[in-house]
Amino acid sequence: MTRRTALAASISAAFAQGSKTNSAVTVGVLGNGNRGTYVAEMLAKNTPGRVVALCDLFPEKMEAAKKRIGVDNPRLYADFRKMLESDIDAIIIATPVFLHAEHFEAAVKSGKHIYIEKPAAGTVADCKKIMQLADRADRKININFGFQRRYAELYLKAKAVADAGDIGSIHMGFARFIKSEGAWNEERRLPPPSTEMGKIVGWNAWKDLNGDLIVENNVHSIDVLNWFLGGRPKSAIGAGGSTKTRQGDNSDHNFVAYEYANGVQGQLLGATLAPARYRDVVEQFFGTKGMLETSENHWRHFRGPGNETFEKSPRNNTIDSVKAFVDRISTGKVENTGVRGAESTLTAILGRMAMQARREVTWDEMMKSA
Repeated sequence: MTRRTALAASISAAFAQGSKTNSAVTVGVLGNGNRGTYVAEMLAKNTPGRVVALCDLFPEKMEAAKKRIGVDNPRLYADFRKMLESDIDAIIIATPVFLHAEHFEAAVKSGKHIYIEKPAAGTVADCKKIMQLADRADRKININFGFQRRYAELYLKAKAVADAGDIGSIHMGFARFIKSEGAWNEERRLPPPSTEMGKIVGWNAWKDLNGDLIVENNVHSIDVLNWFLGGRPKSAIGAGGSTKTRQGDNSDHNFVAYEYANGVQGQLLGATLAPARYRDVVEQFFGTKGMLETSENHWRHFRGPGNETFEKSPRNNTIDSVKAFVDRISTGKVENTGVRGAESTLTAILGRMAMQARREVTWDEMMKSA
């Protein structure tokens, strides 16, 4: 190779690398709390996407997010509308649940690709609004909720086994989401927040701001039930409440029995009554020829005594989810899961209504309530 040829090759390679960098998906993060920062960190460290903008009402949260994500000079915004007016390709929405509908609407209108944390919202009315917005959105933009199990390697393996009929017809699904109390709990009981800022700071402790335990937290398991059982349920019946004095008014335990098509049962048990650092989150599906068990840590296929598959998860499910999101943007393979994500949230709200009413509540009754 001559010196001139080598120089030309070097310039060509550098140009190609520069073009690749410049064409990387650029992302802004709205809401720089624990979850929003974590999702952005996983995206920055595991995908070609670049976090270039942060937006939060609290400057100290943006500073902490910069360090954790590992981004040096992102553009910082106090107004999410200004960030949406910028040239970012996509936005991660990880704000308090009661603000999701407002922020989702603005993001859809901006034409940005959207990764929004679950749940869709805390009310039937806001879920309906999100479904309408998603249905009318530009068909070129990706809309994805943070139901990361849908993209996890082991969950996809289990779903393929179920779809192949290897466990036979599924007659029942069971999910449990047991964990210890959330970090927002305080010894001194405070009144509900009355100001907008108070709601933003204390949103995770109050039913009308976060949707209650079943909506804000257990909705992950509910989404898996809907996924494996073939859609939303027809009705629900349940019981739940709070057994100890705590900050806020969220339930600390719930049990809901959903009825799906053809009489298939889907049962959910959720609680925050476990001791510190205890966590047991798993879904099971029982068929005529076997059983599937899924979780964030493993999957299991039981065929009979001494005849089963067990495999541990190779990584956190969020990594799979953000990699799929960035890949779809880069390749133009659009996915809009707005309606599906809202339906899983509405399934959680259906369970909440059944617990509150202490009777069976149908899907149609719930949808007509707002």
